[in-house]
Amino acid sequence: MASFPTCSAEELTPLLGLAANATAAADYICTRFTATSDKFSSTTYAIDNTYLLFSAYLVFAMQLGFAMLCAGSVRAKNTMNIMLTNVLDAAAGGISYYIFGFAFAFGGPSNGFIGKHYFGLKSIPSAVYDYSFFLYQWAFAIAAAGITSGSIAERTQFVAYLIYSSFLTGFVYPIVSHWVWSSDGWASATRTSGSLLFGSGAIDFAGSGVVHMVGGIAGLWGALIEGPRIGRFDRSGRSVALRGHSASLVVLGTFLLWFGWYGFNPGSFLTISKSYGTSNSYYGQWSAVGRTAVTTTLAGCTAALTTLFGKRLLVGHWNVTDVCNGLLGGFAAITSGCAVVEPWAAVVCGFVAAWVLIGCNVLAEKFKYDDPLEAAQLHGGCGSWGLLFTGLFAKKQYVHEVYATGRPYGLLMGGGGKLLAAQIIQILVIIGWVSVTMAPLFYALKKLNLLRVSTEDEMQGMDMTRHGGFAYAYHDEDASVHTPVGFMMRKVEPASASPSPIHNTTSMVV
Repeated sequence: MASFPTCSAEELTPLLGLAANATAAADYICTRFTATSDKFSSTTYAIDNTYLLFSAYLVFAMQLGFAMLCAGSVRAKNTMNIMLTNVLDAAAGGISYYIFGFAFAFGGPSNGFIGKHYFGLKSIPSAVYDYSFFLYQWAFAIAAAGITSGSIAERTQFVAYLIYSSFLTGFVYPIVSHWVWSSDGWASATRTSGSLLFGSGAIDFAGSGVVHMVGGIAGLWGALIEGPRIGRFDRSGRSVALRGHSASLVVLGTFLLWFGWYGFNPGSFLTISKSYGTSNSYYGQWSAVGRTAVTTTLAGCTAALTTLFGKRLLVGHWNVTDVCNGLLGGFAAITSGCAVVEPWAAVVCGFVAAWVLIGCNVLAEKFKYDDPLEAAQLHGGCGSWGLLFTGLFAKKQYVHEVYATGRPYGLLMGGGGKLLAAQIIQILVIIGWVSVTMAPLFYALKKLNLLRVSTEDEMQGMDMTRHGGFAYAYHDEDASVHTPVGFMMRKVEPASASPSPIHNTTSMVV
């Protein structure tokens, strides 16, 4: 937050001349000035906290987008199951992040690996963090868990969701966010103690690595250990499409996620009232917030259009689900560098992200990897590209405004290779950390028979076998009790192999 000038009566008195009441006048002026300054300071805090809270609400609204996207991408017989897991990601993640996660992520002062203060929000609010910051970071944590749930959809036991979601949001994700976002983190570009990684620190402004790669790599291990869904590959190993039951829900979920991304990326500035001290009073952090929203939009739009025409050339038709996934892949990629690149560079980011997603999906089929929502490919693959993209295209002016002057910037922008090296290190350590924590967890759940449902449950659908009924009512269960209003069409099946004109008719009940 910007600091306000102070007033000293001792310094002001000589400026008032030799008047008898000069000292009293100086005291009065400074008292009023201090009161006004405090009022402006409080107003600035209020504006910034309101901005952060509004951004937190937008990011949380992405959970609704995840729920709709997941529901539309699975078969109708598993709709209730996947919707319930999305609710649990938020609920279980809220408790685990409150007790442990926030402290592990931002509990400074601490070491470069893990935080050690603020367990259960003790000593919050403080001069460093307010409740709004916790809410915002919690919304990010449950987003990572929501990504993982898509990879293992339609075949996972309910208890496994509870266990992995709590572990991911309470421990695995917070450690990574501490490394990259905390002022104590060893890879953080905002580190205040110790040397920066390659003199730069890793720039992951809103979480291509911290959120998307963590969720995607966790989902990758879950799906690999669990294996593909029954029927996803035939006996000869050829891919069989198990399409989701509602493209409408997929599109609805995509638009909700798009809307929420304007809290995800621009909101990661945390404040909006900061001035950059330039000669242009109209230019400040509020301008950077707007630019970040623009780069986010352009990357997503470019990825969507590239996917549209790319898939048309590859498979011969226009597929709305593929376009939606391409759009989200562009968003996942630009999330790292959205604040430090030019709008034209965001177009490059989205174009490449679309082909990264298409390529990852080709590899997934080749290796018989089954991910109903393409979550590992989308968030893991495009998130990795996003980190590399930032190391290539980060602009000097924006890096210095958002982080600090004198920092390395993008390789292709003339800034050398230090930032790119830091980005590569971040990719490698995220893959390693998530692998050594989540892979053993999923393997242990498998050995304890807590990971995958039975063959019978999977074939029938978990809505019926685990959740008491289907998500959709295909008929009126009380039709036999209540008299139908109007008329009801009913098909009468033939009684023999040779249907007569009478049997092969439709009866009408009035």
